[in-house]
Amino acid sequence: MMDTPHKSLFDLDAVIFDMDGVVTDTAKVHAAAWKQLFDAYLQERSGQTGQPFVAFDERSDYEAYVDGRNRYDGVRSFLESRGISLSEGGDGDGGGGGGEPTVQGLGNQKDQYFLARVRADGVHVYDTTVQLVRALKSKGVRTGLVTASRNADEVLAAAGVQDLWDTKVDGVVAAEMGLVGKPDPATYNEAATRLGVDRARAAVVEDAVSGVEAGHRGGFGVVVGVARAGQASALRQAGADVVVEDLGELLS
Repeated sequence: MMDTPHKSLFDLDAVIFDMDGVVTDTAKVHAAAWKQLFDAYLQERSGQTGQPFVAFDERSDYEAYVDGRNRYDGVRSFLESRGISLSEGGDGDGGGGGGEPTVQGLGNQKDQYFLARVRADGVHVYDTTVQLVRALKSKGVRTGLVTASRNADEVLAAAGVQDLWDTKVDGVVAAEMGLVGKPDPATYNEAATRLGVDRARAAVVEDAVSGVEAGHRGGFGVVVGVARAGQASALRQAGADVVVEDLGELLS
């Protein structure tokens, strides 16, 4: 059941959406790619050190350490949870094939796994999210997209929803501008600036705890948590004003 929002989204000046898990059904694709990456790395490390292999959990580890974060922050966060520290490496590092593993090398390998899955299987969207975005736009509410992904253009094009947004702040923009990733609100703040709206008159829609925290810390008028994976309590604790299981609940 939906919580009662403080304000209707249709009464605001702008609504800014996260991509993976909110607009596109790609959160599980990311989780599978992270598992493929970390399980291979941890198995190799176990063979070298003799320490027990403990697999990456696609739900608990994904939500706690990588969901909503850019790829390199996700690598650091998860490895820190296992007491592992790697050198940063360079943006051009590959994830395997000789040399010592690096943070950026692992992150780039994860990106390759993710894109391979997207290109093989395509991208599905949440129809009710698209309906909500179109309904908002028809009422003059501006819409933005914020994502840590550097592959947003390819994902949105594959899903056929690249033209729904008045502005987009993705991982490429964040890197170019030096914007700190979620749970810092910098990327959402930049989207609001590009839309020309006061954050108090805008909403953030997120399924990740780190993204909800970013919206809350950024002082947005409404922060909507989308609890597709049963994480309603965690989203509320992170600062969500309203939590829904599906954005169709906000259409009426």
